[in-house]
Amino acid sequence: MTLSAETAAPPQRAGVGWALLGSELSVLFRRLRTWAMLLALAAVPILIAVAVKLSARPATPGRGPLFLDRITQNGLFVAVTALVVCVPLFLPLTVGVVAGDTIAGEANLGTLRYLLLAPAGRIRLLLVKYAGAVAFCFAATATVAASGALAGVVLFPVGPVTLLSGNTISVGESVLRSLLIAAYITVSLLGLSAIGLLISTFTDVPVGAMAATIVLSVVSQVLDNLPQLEWLHPWLFSHHWLGFADLLRQPISWTSFGENALLQTGYIAVCGALAYAKFSNKDVLS
Repeated sequence: MTLSAETAAPPQRAGVGWALLGSELSVLFRRLRTWAMLLALAAVPILIAVAVKLSARPATPGRGPLFLDRITQNGLFVAVTALVVCVPLFLPLTVGVVAGDTIAGEANLGTLRYLLLAPAGRIRLLLVKYAGAVAFCFAATATVAASGALAGVVLFPVGPVTLLSGNTISVGESVLRSLLIAAYITVSLLGLSAIGLLISTFTDVPVGAMAATIVLSVVSQVLDNLPQLEWLHPWLFSHHWLGFADLLRQPISWTSFGENALLQTGYIAVCGALAYAKFSNKDVLS
Protein backbone atom coordinates (compact mmCIF):
# COMPACT_ATOMS: atom_id res chain seq x y z
CA MET A 1 0.00 0.00 0.00
CA THR A 2 1.33 3.45 -0.95
CA LEU A 3 1.49 6.07 1.76
CA SER A 4 0.10 9.49 1.01
CA ALA A 5 2.36 12.55 1.04
CA GLU A 6 0.66 13.77 4.21
CA THR A 7 1.38 10.48 5.98
CA ALA A 8 4.99 10.33 4.90
CA ALA A 9 5.81 13.98 5.53
CA PRO A 10 6.09 14.02 9.35
CA PRO A 11 8.72 11.21 9.57
CA GLN A 12 10.61 12.82 6.72
CA ARG A 13 10.65 16.19 8.46
CA ALA A 14 11.66 14.52 11.71
CA GLY A 15 14.53 12.81 9.92
CA VAL A 16 15.64 16.12 8.46
CA GLY A 17 15.53 17.69 11.91
CA TRP A 18 17.74 15.00 13.47
CA ALA A 19 20.12 15.15 10.52
CA LEU A 20 20.29 18.92 10.90
CA LEU A 21 21.03 18.59 14.62
CA GLY A 22 23.76 16.04 13.96
CA SER A 23 25.30 18.31 11.35
CA GLU A 24 25.12 21.30 13.71
CA LEU A 25 26.88 19.45 16.53
CA SER A 26 29.46 18.04 14.14
CA VAL A 27 30.30 21.46 12.74
CA LEU A 28 30.35 23.08 16.19
CA PHE A 29 32.72 20.57 17.77
CA ARG A 30 34.99 20.31 14.76
CA ARG A 31 35.75 24.02 14.78
CA LEU A 32 39.21 25.05 15.93
CA ARG A 33 37.61 27.98 17.76
CA THR A 34 35.46 25.65 19.85
CA TRP A 35 38.39 23.51 20.90
CA ALA A 36 40.50 26.58 21.61
CA MET A 37 37.82 27.86 24.00
CA LEU A 38 37.49 24.47 25.70
CA LEU A 39 41.25 24.20 26.11
CA ALA A 40 41.35 27.70 27.59
CA LEU A 41 38.64 26.70 30.07
CA ALA A 42 40.52 23.51 30.94
CA ALA A 43 43.63 25.58 31.66
CA VAL A 44 41.92 27.66 34.37
CA PRO A 45 41.67 24.94 37.06
CA ILE A 46 45.17 23.71 36.18
CA LEU A 47 46.58 27.20 36.72
CA ILE A 48 44.72 27.51 40.02
CA ALA A 49 45.99 24.15 41.24
CA VAL A 50 49.59 24.82 40.20
CA ALA A 51 49.55 28.30 41.77
CA VAL A 52 48.30 26.92 45.09
CA LYS A 53 50.76 24.02 44.96
CA LEU A 54 53.74 26.29 44.35
CA SER A 55 52.64 28.93 46.85
CA ALA A 56 54.97 29.31 49.83
CA ARG A 57 52.12 30.11 52.19
CA PRO A 58 48.59 28.71 52.50
CA ALA A 59 45.63 30.71 51.25
CA THR A 60 44.01 32.94 53.85
CA PRO A 61 40.39 31.96 54.60
CA GLY A 62 37.97 34.56 53.24
CA ARG A 63 40.42 35.90 50.65
CA GLY A 64 40.31 34.95 46.99
CA PRO A 65 37.70 32.70 45.35
CA LEU A 66 35.42 30.52 47.45
CA PHE A 67 37.00 27.27 48.71
CA LEU A 68 40.50 28.35 47.62
CA ASP A 69 41.81 27.85 51.16
CA ARG A 70 40.53 24.25 51.19
CA ILE A 71 42.38 23.05 48.09
CA THR A 72 45.57 22.06 49.93
CA GLN A 73 43.52 19.96 52.35
CA ASN A 74 41.50 18.21 49.65
CA GLY A 75 42.11 18.27 45.89
CA LEU A 76 38.41 17.77 45.18
CA PHE A 77 37.91 21.48 45.88
CA VAL A 78 39.95 22.45 42.81
CA ALA A 79 36.99 21.73 40.52
CA VAL A 80 34.54 23.71 42.65
CA THR A 81 36.93 26.66 42.99
CA ALA A 82 37.56 26.67 39.22
CA LEU A 83 33.83 26.70 38.51
CA VAL A 84 33.41 29.66 40.88
CA VAL A 85 36.21 31.50 39.07
CA CYS A 86 34.83 30.72 35.59
CA VAL A 87 31.18 31.57 36.20
CA PRO A 88 31.40 35.39 36.19
CA LEU A 89 33.46 35.81 33.00
CA PHE A 90 35.08 32.84 31.26
CA LEU A 91 32.02 30.63 30.87
CA PRO A 92 29.69 33.50 29.81
CA LEU A 93 32.35 34.69 27.35
CA THR A 94 32.63 31.34 25.59
CA VAL A 95 28.88 30.73 25.66
CA GLY A 96 28.31 34.22 24.27
CA VAL A 97 30.63 33.46 21.35
CA VAL A 98 28.78 30.27 20.46
CA ALA A 99 25.24 31.61 21.02
CA GLY A 100 25.92 34.87 19.20
CA ASP A 101 27.17 32.95 16.17
CA THR A 102 24.11 30.70 15.84
CA ILE A 103 22.08 32.60 13.21
CA ALA A 104 24.31 35.58 12.47
CA GLY A 105 27.22 33.30 11.58
CA GLU A 106 25.16 31.45 8.97
CA ALA A 107 23.82 34.71 7.57
CA ASN A 108 27.32 36.15 7.35
CA LEU A 109 28.61 33.11 5.47
CA GLY A 110 25.60 33.10 3.14
CA THR A 111 24.61 29.57 4.18
CA LEU A 112 21.40 30.51 5.99
CA ARG A 113 19.32 30.55 2.83
CA TYR A 114 20.50 27.05 1.93
CA LEU A 115 19.66 25.69 5.37
CA LEU A 116 16.12 27.01 4.95
CA LEU A 117 15.76 25.20 1.62
CA ALA A 118 15.55 21.94 3.56
CA PRO A 119 12.06 20.99 4.77
CA ALA A 120 13.06 21.65 8.37
CA GLY A 121 11.45 25.09 8.66
CA ARG A 122 12.52 28.12 10.62
CA ILE A 123 11.23 26.89 13.99
CA ARG A 124 13.18 23.67 13.72
CA LEU A 125 16.30 25.53 12.60
CA LEU A 126 16.07 27.81 15.64
CA LEU A 127 15.62 24.80 17.92
CA VAL A 128 18.61 23.05 16.37
CA LYS A 129 20.78 26.14 16.73
CA TYR A 130 19.74 26.54 20.36
CA ALA A 131 20.36 22.84 21.01
CA GLY A 132 23.90 23.32 19.71
CA ALA A 133 24.43 26.22 22.12
CA VAL A 134 23.05 24.12 24.98
CA ALA A 135 25.40 21.27 24.07
CA PHE A 136 28.31 23.68 24.29
CA CYS A 137 27.13 24.83 27.74
CA PHE A 138 27.31 21.21 28.91
CA ALA A 139 30.71 20.70 27.28
CA ALA A 140 32.18 23.92 28.69
CA THR A 141 31.07 23.28 32.27
CA ALA A 142 32.10 19.63 32.11
CA THR A 143 35.53 20.64 30.81
CA VAL A 144 36.18 22.91 33.78
CA ALA A 145 34.91 20.33 36.27
CA ALA A 146 36.87 17.42 34.73
CA SER A 147 40.09 19.41 34.41
CA GLY A 148 39.77 20.61 38.00
CA ALA A 149 39.12 17.12 39.31
CA LEU A 150 42.13 15.74 37.45
CA ALA A 151 44.44 18.54 38.61
CA GLY A 152 43.23 18.14 42.20
CA VAL A 153 43.81 14.38 42.24
CA VAL A 154 47.32 14.73 40.76
CA LEU A 155 48.59 17.60 42.93
CA PHE A 156 46.78 17.30 46.28
CA PRO A 157 45.54 14.67 48.71
CA VAL A 158 41.99 13.47 48.24
CA GLY A 159 39.68 12.33 51.00
CA PRO A 160 36.29 12.84 52.65
CA VAL A 161 34.89 16.35 52.20
CA THR A 162 33.54 18.59 54.94
CA LEU A 163 30.45 20.45 53.73
CA LEU A 164 29.36 23.98 54.59
CA SER A 165 26.90 22.50 57.08
CA GLY A 166 29.77 20.78 58.92
CA ASN A 167 28.88 17.25 57.82
CA THR A 168 31.51 15.01 56.25
CA ILE A 169 30.77 12.99 53.12
CA SER A 170 32.70 10.31 51.28
CA VAL A 171 34.79 10.87 48.15
CA GLY A 172 32.13 9.21 46.01
CA GLU A 173 29.37 11.46 47.29
CA SER A 174 31.58 14.54 46.96
CA VAL A 175 32.11 13.70 43.28
CA LEU A 176 28.32 13.52 42.91
CA ARG A 177 28.01 16.95 44.57
CA SER A 178 30.55 18.34 42.09
CA LEU A 179 28.48 16.97 39.22
CA LEU A 180 25.38 18.61 40.69
CA ILE A 181 27.21 21.94 40.88
CA ALA A 182 28.28 21.55 37.25
CA ALA A 183 24.67 20.81 36.31
CA TYR A 184 23.52 23.88 38.26
CA ILE A 185 25.97 26.12 36.42
CA THR A 186 24.99 24.59 33.07
CA VAL A 187 21.36 25.44 33.77
CA SER A 188 22.48 28.96 34.74
CA LEU A 189 23.94 29.48 31.27
CA LEU A 190 20.83 28.41 29.35
CA GLY A 191 19.17 31.81 29.69
CA LEU A 192 22.28 33.54 28.36
CA SER A 193 22.30 31.13 25.41
CA ALA A 194 18.71 32.09 24.61
CA ILE A 195 19.62 35.77 24.78
CA GLY A 196 22.51 35.16 22.41
CA LEU A 197 20.21 33.33 19.99
CA LEU A 198 17.75 36.23 20.06
CA ILE A 199 20.46 38.83 19.40
CA SER A 200 21.85 36.67 16.62
CA THR A 201 18.57 36.92 14.69
CA PHE A 202 18.86 40.72 14.54
CA THR A 203 22.16 40.96 12.72
CA ASP A 204 24.29 39.40 10.00
CA VAL A 205 27.48 40.32 11.86
CA PRO A 206 28.35 37.47 14.26
CA VAL A 207 31.04 39.43 16.10
CA GLY A 208 28.45 42.07 17.00
CA ALA A 209 26.03 39.45 18.33
CA MET A 210 28.81 37.79 20.34
CA ALA A 211 29.95 41.09 21.84
CA ALA A 212 26.40 42.17 22.72
CA THR A 213 25.70 38.85 24.47
CA ILE A 214 28.91 39.02 26.49
CA VAL A 215 28.32 42.67 27.42
CA LEU A 216 24.81 41.85 28.62
CA SER A 217 26.18 39.13 30.88
CA VAL A 218 28.57 41.65 32.45
CA VAL A 219 25.87 44.32 32.77
CA SER A 220 23.52 41.86 34.45
CA GLN A 221 26.15 40.96 37.04
CA VAL A 222 26.98 44.62 37.69
CA LEU A 223 23.31 45.47 38.22
CA ASP A 224 22.97 42.46 40.50
CA ASN A 225 25.59 43.98 42.82
CA LEU A 226 23.92 47.38 43.15
CA PRO A 227 21.83 47.50 46.35
CA GLN A 228 19.82 50.41 44.91
CA LEU A 229 18.37 47.98 42.35
CA GLU A 230 17.48 45.24 44.78
CA TRP A 231 13.93 45.09 43.36
CA LEU A 232 15.41 44.14 39.99
CA HIS A 233 17.80 41.43 41.19
CA PRO A 234 15.37 38.46 41.13
CA TRP A 235 14.64 39.15 37.44
CA LEU A 236 18.26 39.24 36.29
CA PHE A 237 19.35 36.06 34.50
CA SER A 238 22.67 36.08 36.40
CA HIS A 239 21.08 36.45 39.84
CA HIS A 240 21.41 32.77 40.81
CA TRP A 241 24.68 31.99 39.03
CA LEU A 242 26.60 31.51 42.29
CA GLY A 243 23.70 30.20 44.32
CA PHE A 244 24.82 26.57 44.46
CA ALA A 245 25.89 26.69 48.13
CA ASP A 246 22.76 24.70 49.06
CA LEU A 247 24.25 21.75 47.15
CA LEU A 248 27.13 21.71 49.65
CA ARG A 249 24.93 21.21 52.69
CA GLN A 250 23.45 18.15 54.34
CA PRO A 251 20.68 17.53 53.52
CA ILE A 252 20.65 19.13 50.09
CA SER A 253 18.22 22.01 49.67
CA TRP A 254 16.85 22.20 46.11
CA THR A 255 15.30 25.64 46.52
CA SER A 256 18.06 27.58 44.75
CA PHE A 257 18.28 24.99 41.98
CA GLY A 258 14.53 25.22 41.39
CA GLU A 259 14.45 29.03 41.45
CA ASN A 260 17.39 29.18 39.05
CA ALA A 261 15.82 26.67 36.67
CA LEU A 262 12.52 28.56 36.73
CA LEU A 263 14.24 31.88 35.98
CA GLN A 264 16.26 30.45 33.10
CA THR A 265 13.15 28.75 31.70
CA GLY A 266 11.43 32.13 31.66
CA TYR A 267 14.29 33.68 29.69
CA ILE A 268 14.31 30.73 27.29
CA ALA A 269 10.56 31.07 26.67
CA VAL A 270 10.57 34.85 26.21
CA CYS A 271 13.76 35.06 24.15
CA GLY A 272 12.75 32.02 22.12
CA ALA A 273 9.39 33.57 21.24
CA LEU A 274 11.00 36.89 20.32
CA ALA A 275 13.68 35.11 18.29
CA TYR A 276 11.03 33.26 16.29
CA ALA A 277 9.01 36.44 15.78
CA LYS A 278 12.09 38.14 14.36
CA PHE A 279 13.44 35.16 12.43
CA SER A 280 10.10 34.30 10.82
CA ASN A 281 10.16 37.72 9.11
CA LYS A 282 13.90 37.83 8.46
CA ASP A 283 14.92 38.32 4.83
CA VAL A 284 17.60 35.71 4.19
CA LEU A 285 17.84 36.36 0.46
CA SER A 286 19.26 39.89 0.60
